[in-house]
Amino acid sequence: MKRDELKQVLKPLIKQCIKEVIFEEGVLSNIIAEVVKGTSGAQLVTEQKAKPQRRVTQKEAKTRNKKLIEQKKRLLGAVGADAYGGIDLFEGTAPMTDRQATGGPVRGPLSDVDPSDPGIDITQIPGAGLWSKLAK
Repeated sequence: MKRDELKQVLKPLIKQCIKEVIFEEGVLSNIIAEVVKGTSGAQLVTEQKAKPQRRVTQKEAKTRNKKLIEQKKRLLGAVGADAYGGIDLFEGTAPMTDRQATGGPVRGPLSDVDPSDPGIDITQIPGAGLWSKLAK
């Protein structure tokens, strides 16, 4: 059977099947109900503008940071003074490399660099002092 002959036979059958499903089984009314529900105004997107936040002054930020540092010192003092009999548990230890932590090779931009490596001094780059002026 050729393609055109098959098309002539199947097209009316498929058309009749679709008509029966849409009209006899109530599919058309469900389609219309969904379209009407979608066009109703209940699902409109509205914009809500956020209230502008109050800027924190430098004085407030300094006092907040000072309080946080004091609180950290108090907590570390309370935990460290009597905990473990005054023994420093991490004395003489060094941070693990990624390779040691995962137990295998690690691929990454700094995977071969020791975590305690201080890096390079970028203060000697020409124009490095200008960055602070650009940020203002």
